[in-house]
Amino acid sequence: MKTIHLNHSNLEEWQKKASPTVMALGCFDGLHYGHCAVINTAYQKANEKQVPLSVMSFFPHPKTVISKGKVHVHYLMPLAEKEAKLREMGVDTFYIVEFNREFAGLSPEQFVGEYLNGLGVVHAVAGFDFTYGSRGSGNLERLKQDSCGRIDVTKVEKVELRGEKISSTCIRERLIKGKVSELLEFLGQYYKTECEWNGETFRLYPYYTLPAPGRYEVTLNHRSGSFNREIIIANDGKTLQCTGDIPLFLKGKLTIDWKKEISESRKVRIS
Repeated sequence: MKTIHLNHSNLEEWQKKASPTVMALGCFDGLHYGHCAVINTAYQKANEKQVPLSVMSFFPHPKTVISKGKVHVHYLMPLAEKEAKLREMGVDTFYIVEFNREFAGLSPEQFVGEYLNGLGVVHAVAGFDFTYGSRGSGNLERLKQDSCGRIDVTKVEKVELRGEKISSTCIRERLIKGKVSELLEFLGQYYKTECEWNGETFRLYPYYTLPAPGRYEVTLNHRSGSFNREIIIANDGKTLQCTGDIPLFLKGKLTIDWKKEISESRKVRIS
């Protein structure tokens, strides 16, 4: 898979290299079941048309830029992890568009003309609530018209769990409340964070969100093996402490699977 960091300065260069493609559109933070439905649909369309599959995402999160930094987005995964998962899903090209004030000001017609038509998109796939262009005034109902009829469109309907839309927002809400055991049903796997362990302390890698302060059952994953432990997140929301010993050979990069929150009565504080 080729990853392309796209911005206004290099857009023309990549337009010249573009060839017909089916493109999935969205932020795709967390790559939950709803996101996977969009990308898998695009994968099927690409196979039908016998063209490569591309994904277009946006960074930083549009809410941060549009609010001029007033809204702090709790990211669920960094771009590197998103890249790895998209590669596993059969994506050929991953476009990461720099979302800045200039990009946010594009009209719907400009976005479609420059970033979709210009990059060879013949079929666009997105979730039912995807919007584009200044103030989100573009939507899937008008995308074909905005492309001058050159792009077919597939809208993926809402993916729900017990009547609730599966979304990055609902996952963040559960993390903030410490309800990590519920996330398996939204993500298809335990929520994961990556960190560095130096034998004494954990250093969380950027662009992950920790669950609420409290005590959790986790699995620590290292290239040398996996261990079930309990971890306490201190009241500052940043400091992690393992309640059991961790073998010293696990020093380095660790992936933490957050499996279950421990009942309030058993939570303890880090002194």
